Amino acid sequence: MTIPGQRFGQRLKKYTAESIIILFEAGFYNFERNRTLCGITGIFNFENKGIDADTLVRMTRTLFHRGPDEEGFFVNTQNAGLGTWNKEKVAWRYCSGQGNVGLGHRRLSIIDLATGQQPLCNEDGSIWITFNGEIYNFQELKRDLESKGHQFRTNSDTETIVHAYEEWGTNAIEKLRGMFAFAIWDENKKQLLLARDRVGKKPLYYLDDPKRLIFGSEIKAILEVKDVSRSVDYTALYDYLSLLYVPAPKTIFKSIKKLPAGHWAIVTADSIQVESYWDLSFYPDMNISESQMTDDLLNILDEATKIRMISEVPLGAFLSGGVDSSAIVALMAKRSSEPVKTNSISFSVAKYNEAQYAKKVADLFKTDHHEFHVTPEAVSVIEKLAWHYDEPFADSSAVPTYYVSEIARKNVTVSLSGDGGDENFAGYRRYYFDMRENFVRSLVPERLRQVVFGTIGNLYPKADYLPQVFRGKAFISNIARDPVDAYYFSVSSMYGQEKRQLVHPDILNEIGDYRTRDLFYDIYKKAPAKDHLSKIQYLDIKTYLCDDILTKVDRASMAVSLEVRCPILDHVFMEYVAKIPSKYKLVGKDGKYIFKKTLKKYLPDDILYRKKMGFGVPVEEWLRKDLKEYGGNLVLKGEASKLYLQKNMLDKFWSEHQKGLRNRSTELWIIMMLNLWHRDFAV
Repeated sequence: MTIPGQRFGQRLKKYTAESIIILFEAGFYNFERNRTLCGITGIFNFENKGIDADTLVRMTRTLFHRGPDEEGFFVNTQNAGLGTWNKEKVAWRYCSGQGNVGLGHRRLSIIDLATGQQPLCNEDGSIWITFNGEIYNFQELKRDLESKGHQFRTNSDTETIVHAYEEWGTNAIEKLRGMFAFAIWDENKKQLLLARDRVGKKPLYYLDDPKRLIFGSEIKAILEVKDVSRSVDYTALYDYLSLLYVPAPKTIFKSIKKLPAGHWAIVTADSIQVESYWDLSFYPDMNISESQMTDDLLNILDEATKIRMISEVPLGAFLSGGVDSSAIVALMAKRSSEPVKTNSISFSVAKYNEAQYAKKVADLFKTDHHEFHVTPEAVSVIEKLAWHYDEPFADSSAVPTYYVSEIARKNVTVSLSGDGGDENFAGYRRYYFDMRENFVRSLVPERLRQVVFGTIGNLYPKADYLPQVFRGKAFISNIARDPVDAYYFSVSSMYGQEKRQLVHPDILNEIGDYRTRDLFYDIYKKAPAKDHLSKIQYLDIKTYLCDDILTKVDRASMAVSLEVRCPILDHVFMEYVAKIPSKYKLVGKDGKYIFKKTLKKYLPDDILYRKKMGFGVPVEEWLRKDLKEYGGNLVLKGEASKLYLQKNMLDKFWSEHQKGLRNRSTELWIIMMLNLWHRDFAV
């Protein structure tokens, strides 16, 4: 019988590394039979203090859901040798000495099922990696590296990153095509490299203090370290109330940060250096013809889909019946010899239910289709989701995302999705409203706009009483604002005086004159673009896409150990789309103009040009009926409500919603999720 780790430990004996990899999950695994998206953790003690093995094990095992197949650990130590194996628990007993760097890994096996275990090292054991993600061009990189003399022991994309780092240093990150978050320990340089993919598909959090750096795929792993402070960052809380999420690099905790998308960090005992390695330029190529655009878009997206279909485990797709997911299913069906496994959800409330469109696309491409019906009773899953998100997170579409992931996981391990189409091609309706506002703004003198429209807008903070076309966009109020402030107001759930009236005075005193909208101004000013539409697309990609959409999908899918891949967010595709002039993205009211034209070859007009529906749940109705008692207890009696918010405003929101005077479902959901987070993590 082969003890987990034994064969790999024997293999390491031929290297000169002063390091060790210790065992895999308790139980008897054979390396050659075991079947990566994963969870990663690690500790770097700056003062050469030994790694506490129990802490690293606990950190890693909090991420079991991200990698249920295997686990592995690495600690740099002066005398390499295998620890003692105990089938009840990983044993951390070394021959002598213990290092100051530890890496942990939980594995969901996708590629290289036999030999892709982690942490993993280079030829001489001087460089170690723990990696979460998929690199789609790893075979091409591997051939290049082999031609330069690098020797590979596995067929994994993980080992390719190690050798690429050996060859090119941090420049290797720019060569990677895929989604990733990883940590590389360089024993010779005594430094740790952290890196995150370009748009933030995979998460990476870290705690940096004078004595150590601790990192993990999720905050809960870091919180397993007993002396980590849980003090709340009140500016992050203030951001959350408006945005439904905490924007990077903040987290809800003062001591913990997100590594921003498209960034790497080099950590030594003396410093941490965080730098951007990628950005998206929206300067248009005016020489591309419309026909050339459609040909190029189809070819690049087809390739991006093709490379994401590489898998040694069952693979399928999310299908809502919208343009983006339907496009991905169409391209998958073209390349698949078997029916594509598609998954969707349905609702009883008609305005949220897209199931008929998903079924139409499934029939068109003869997919193996699965559907789950979401009911108010099923929303009890929000308590589970609150634990998985680690921070307050109030995008209610996390609920259907969880359920479509759960049904998909019953028949596949990997699912492709259509995320990114709206941000890339100006598909959200708010882009049209924003452009219309800018047009009106250009016709009316600023002083008149502020006096007339500002006064009216203040009477109706979110324009709930206007006709449907104006609701949520606050058209009248926005005319009095500058373009950036107006866009921030459009996407904010709470704003201005009403938000300040909700927040406890002690918190307001601490944050002083801080305003969430300043984040929008900063990003808007830095946007590598000339026209306003491109700048707000850039703003959404840097905030909403990364910290809301991709966070939502990652946590909901990883909660059921499902890997999700997003062809439309392939960076090669995104870079091409960014060069397309805005006039081909938003034409009148029609967003995604050029993308829809590209897809005419595959999709019918009643899919391409149907009215856009949001991917949400009927929270407004549920909070007045099925969830009334549950929601009321959380909002009015929750501990976070008492600590951070003002009772009179809580009573006002709840009363207005129950009486039908205002739709306060978003505000109430924000408060509910804040209370659930506080219960699980704040103490």
